[in-house]
Amino acid sequence: MSNEKLHQSIYSKLLDVVPDLHTIESNGKSVVGGGIMDLCFDVLSRSDSKIVIALSHYYKHPSGDMIADPDMEIAVYPKRQVAEALSFQDATIYRTVYSSDRLIVDIRAKKDLNDFLNFWLTNLIQQGHSIKVGVDGDA
Repeated sequence: MSNEKLHQSIYSKLLDVVPDLHTIESNGKSVVGGGIMDLCFDVLSRSDSKIVIALSHYYKHPSGDMIADPDMEIAVYPKRQVAEALSFQDATIYRTVYSSDRLIVDIRAKKDLNDFLNFWLTNLIQQGHSIKVGVDGDA
């Protein structure tokens, strides 16, 4: 699958999981039940051209700590109808696609993280996850 088609697929699947993606706001992580594990969602930033969100699952470690696995930051470009993975984190690794100044792109991480995100979103859809604006306007 080409990068453009993959980014379009991710965007489309994100809209299935977060139907109100273009308008939803969140004040801290919103937790939605369903599926095997709860799904956490947060809007990290929003501008006219780009929305950055975080999606994650958490599990309880035997120590009692809650561990994100996976925890991903995702950039959404609504006007272009595409989205892409920016970072991935689990209990053992952290990977990012772009350097902090965005001058360096890790091509391997970009491919791996977008492939994983596309797969994970398919699983979230199959498990029935859906994040919607609540009655009070919060996610």
